[in-house]
Amino acid sequence: MKELEKKIEYVFKNRALLEEALTHSSYANEQPKNVAYNERMEFLGDAVLSFVSAQFLFEKYPDMPEGKLSKLRSSLVCTQSLSSFAKEINLGGYMKMGKGETASGGAQRPSVLEDAFEALIAAIYLDGGINEAKKFILRFLSREVDNHHTNFKDYKSLLQEIIQQNPDERLSYAVIGESGPDHDKRFKVELKLNSNVIATGEGTSKKNAEQMAARQALELMGVEL
Repeated sequence: MKELEKKIEYVFKNRALLEEALTHSSYANEQPKNVAYNERMEFLGDAVLSFVSAQFLFEKYPDMPEGKLSKLRSSLVCTQSLSSFAKEINLGGYMKMGKGETASGGAQRPSVLEDAFEALIAAIYLDGGINEAKKFILRFLSREVDNHHTNFKDYKSLLQEIIQQNPDERLSYAVIGESGPDHDKRFKVELKLNSNVIATGEGTSKKNAEQMAARQALELMGVEL
């Protein structure tokens, strides 16, 4: 714990939060008693990351239009970026994982590292507040943003821009299925326009599945990708 705290430049008042952020569901499933694991923290951390990155880009690029801000944010906080940040601090090496997940190299799997990084953000936020979480996040984002390539295909944002041309239309994504073992999860997402299903997508994370559903919808609309 102390070694990781030194790497992230933050000392926890409540170490239980850090322990939960580092506990994978595969480990919890192997324990005889209920053990808290990091999926709920991932949910919160994703929201904190979204807010902090949006504020950062909004202030850094005062003349950049909303569409470009959205694409830049998506590329900065995509699975590849977050898993890369996690590897910098060897986050996978501190995680508690089940035997099967450990044997299959789960500690280095991008989707697992992405989730753990977001859970760590949540733990810092819950323990020290938004300013400490912001300090941790910007340590990575502020360094990356100037040289970051924005050619990441953000299908969700592109689809949203098209749909927003009609204010009465609403998009929504919902997970309709999960399959595979803990070390190789697959998610299936349904994309609705108002109440009508217009596409589905599958991926190794919920975010990836949403992107695939949005891509399918764009293809059906005849948008050149």
